[in-house]
Amino acid sequence: MGEERAELRWGIEQRLEFIEFRLFWEGHVNRSDLMDQFGVSVNQASTDLNRYIGFAPDNMVYDKSARTYVRGSGFKPQFLEPDASRYLSQLRSVADGILDREDCWIADLPPYASAPTPVRGVNPATLRSVVGAIRRSEALEVKYQSLSSPEPRWRWIAPHAIAFDGFRWHTRAFCQTGDCFKDFLLSRIIGIRGSRESEIAAVDDSDWHSEVTLEVGPHPDLSDTQAKVIALDYGMRGGKTKIKVRRALLSYALRRLGLDTDPAARRPQDQQIVLLNAADLDARAAAFIGASGSRAGG
Repeated sequence: MGEERAELRWGIEQRLEFIEFRLFWEGHVNRSDLMDQFGVSVNQASTDLNRYIGFAPDNMVYDKSARTYVRGSGFKPQFLEPDASRYLSQLRSVADGILDREDCWIADLPPYASAPTPVRGVNPATLRSVVGAIRRSEALEVKYQSLSSPEPRWRWIAPHAIAFDGFRWHTRAFCQTGDCFKDFLLSRIIGIRGSRESEIAAVDDSDWHSEVTLEVGPHPDLSDTQAKVIALDYGMRGGKTKIKVRRALLSYALRRLGLDTDPAARRPQDQQIVLLNAADLDARAAAFIGASGSRAGG
């Protein structure tokens, strides 16, 4: 089967993945699903369904009364690993208007809502300039409003990456004013008036290219039952889970996980998790813990 799959064209394999996705999550699939999703003909849709049966004969059977293929009792995924994150990401993307409904593989969307997140005012032209500078290894002269100064200032930065802290988009860049690598919020770049070749190498940003492993466990003051629930929430094994994060994004990760404050400052039911290996982190990484901010551009 492996050799046969290797010979499949990308479009065919994608349609077979779609069939499997629908079987797993919806329990059924038919020709019209393929026709609507991929714009293929009736004959092509029938061929794809028959091809899938050839690869996985126990995965679906034809229900004559419902006139559709349904998931078989011996269903075992062959083309994709069922992934709750992928399903929920599609659900969120459709609900948030990021993904068009017709591009979503979920047939019957369940009701969905999320806590609102303020829209960050990233200027498309600014993002285009930053991404272009990254690709061309250029420096940009930007007008940046830092909260550490009352008025915006012009400065040269050499961006080399884009980062997301869970709420806001940044560019990771070398700042000539501070003579170090920093994070600059894209929404606070309010002007760009020049570019030039950069002599800064992205590989010199050691905080970006190195990782820290956080070991997280349930708060020790939770009851055994509560601790088990938290372990399930975070996919813990043996009472802990490991989270790898770039050192440059460490402060954001700690803040988002609620680990940037002393665990004793909040009730165990509110804190829920604690950092188990704080003492094992090197001094430079540990310096971020408890800090309210990072080495950001402001």
